[in-house]
Amino acid sequence: MGRSAVSRIHLEKAARILHQGGLVAYPTEAVYGLGCLPWERRAVEQLMDTKRRSWRKGLSLIAASLEQLEPLVEFPTGALAEELRLSWPGPVTWVLNARPGIPFWLTGGRDTLAVRVTGHALSRRLCEAAASPLISTSANRSGRPPLRHPLHVRREFGARVDYVLTGELGGLANPTMIRDGRTGAVLRAS
Repeated sequence: MGRSAVSRIHLEKAARILHQGGLVAYPTEAVYGLGCLPWERRAVEQLMDTKRRSWRKGLSLIAASLEQLEPLVEFPTGALAEELRLSWPGPVTWVLNARPGIPFWLTGGRDTLAVRVTGHALSRRLCEAAASPLISTSANRSGRPPLRHPLHVRREFGARVDYVLTGELGGLANPTMIRDGRTGAVLRAS
């Protein structure tokens, strides 16, 4: 069986687990991420409990395309719209206005949502396989360094994570840059 067939099998398994309300760890541009489907409140609560993180911090989502994010956020106009489109797919997370009705467990009670069209091939394929954007938060307990190896993820979280999709990280030394979609300001440098 070729490498692409194995990858497809693993992606389908990860997507199935996500749709069953599970947590999946997967490689991103810089670190392993933990994710679930954004609409699965119980899965989000399990993720927050696993990380020991407050829901008030809000969450970040990754997607395979702009179309996956359109129901969730309002895109900027003018020069910022062009900057956003030029940065995606890629390692830049934008904090954009959330559309009405977006659950508080995603926004942390704010009117914004952090989103990224990922340029990481495997993360992108996972979003495609799940046919959904995914919550993407670093695989670590709150206040501890992010994990960069699947073995460390398994050791740290054990059965609290339902599946670890193994693959190469994207090569960034630090987590992705975060920019404000209203002002263009850099909120976190990469």
